[in-house]
Amino acid sequence: METTGVMGLTAIDLGLRGATSGVFLLIILAALLRRATSQQALLGVAMSAGGVFYAIATAPFVPKSSWWWVLPMLSAQPAVFWLWARSAFDDDFVLRRWHGALWLSIVAFGFAITLGWPFAPALAGAAGRALSLIALALAVAAAVQTVKTWRADLVARRRRLRLAMLAFNLGLIAVVALAGFAAIPVAIPGAPGSLPTAIGLFVVAMLAGPGTLAMPPAMPVNDVTAAIASGNATRQAQTAERAAADRGVIDPILLRRLDHLMSVERTYRQEGLAIGALAARLGVPEHRLRQAINEGLGYRNFNAFLNHYRIADARLALADAEQREVPILTIAMDAGFQSIGPFNRAFKAETGLTPTEFRREALSRLERTDLSEPRREIG
Repeated sequence: METTGVMGLTAIDLGLRGATSGVFLLIILAALLRRATSQQALLGVAMSAGGVFYAIATAPFVPKSSWWWVLPMLSAQPAVFWLWARSAFDDDFVLRRWHGALWLSIVAFGFAITLGWPFAPALAGAAGRALSLIALALAVAAAVQTVKTWRADLVARRRRLRLAMLAFNLGLIAVVALAGFAAIPVAIPGAPGSLPTAIGLFVVAMLAGPGTLAMPPAMPVNDVTAAIASGNATRQAQTAERAAADRGVIDPILLRRLDHLMSVERTYRQEGLAIGALAARLGVPEHRLRQAINEGLGYRNFNAFLNHYRIADARLALADAEQREVPILTIAMDAGFQSIGPFNRAFKAETGLTPTEFRREALSRLERTDLSEPRREIG
C-alpha cells in the first residue's frame, strides 16, 4: 500500500512537471512566432527556458550525473527573474551590460562550486551558502520592485498578475536558497521537496501562461493628448468622446475634467501628487481614474502621465529667454519634480536631450530668429 502511494505521488509529480514544461515551451514558441524582441519578451523566454530545465533536471528518476552542468545554469535563474520583474513592472527599465555580467558571474560561480565539491567540500559548502545569499538578495530586490511601482501602475491586468506571480516565484526561490543554508538538496528525486517544487513550478507556469500567450492589446493612439497639446478644445472633446465610444467604458466628461485639472489648474505641479489624491479631487473611485488614464489616454504608468505635463511645462520655461538665468533645478521643482535626477532622466527620455542641451539649442534658435528679422526704421 505504501509503495502504491509513493508511486501515485511520483506520477503526480511527473505529470505536473510535464504540464509545466509544456506551458513554458508554449511561451517560448509564442515569443518566437511573434518575433518578439523586446527585453521583457527575451527575459521571459530565458525565465521559461530555466523553468523547463529545472522541472526536468529535478524530476524523479533523472540521473544525478547530469546535475553538474545543469545546476550552475539554474543557480543564475534568480538573476533572470529579477531582471524580468524589472522589465515587466518598470516601464523605464533598460537592460545594461552589467546585468549580463552579473548573470555570467553567477553561472561561473556555480560551476566553480560544482567542480570544486569533490576536492574541497567544506569550501564548496560555504560558497554554496554564499550563492544562496545572492539568490535571496535578488528575490528581495524583485519584491521591492513590485512594491515600489505598485501604486503607479495603471494596467489592471498587470496589477492583478504581479503580486501572485511574485509570491509564487519568490517562494520557490526562497525554498531553494534556504535549502542551501541547511545543505539540503531540495527537489532531489524522492526527497520531500520534490512534489512541492513541482506544484510551485506548475502554479508559476499557469500564472505566466495566460498573460504571455494572450495577444497583446493594441495600445490606443493618444489622440486626446495630441488635442491637448494643440490647444484645440473642440477637437479634444470630440476625440475624447470618440475614444470613449470605442471602448464603451470611458466617460468623456471625466477625461475633460481630468484635462482641465492638468492643463488649466496645473495640478501636476503639486508635490508628491498620487493617483488616490487626484481621484479624490475628481470625486471618482481610484480604479475608474486608473482605467481612464490607461484606456482613454494610453498611459501605462501614472508617473509617465504626470511627466507628460511636467516636461511640457519645463520645456516652455527652458525655451523662455526671460528665464535664461533661472536654475534648471528651480524649473524642475516648479514643474512638480522633487529632485533633479528623475527630472533629467524623464526629460531626456521625452526629448532625447538633457535640459541643459535643450535650453542651449532653444535659446540659440531664438537668437537666430531675432537676428534674421528686419529692423523697422522709426519715422
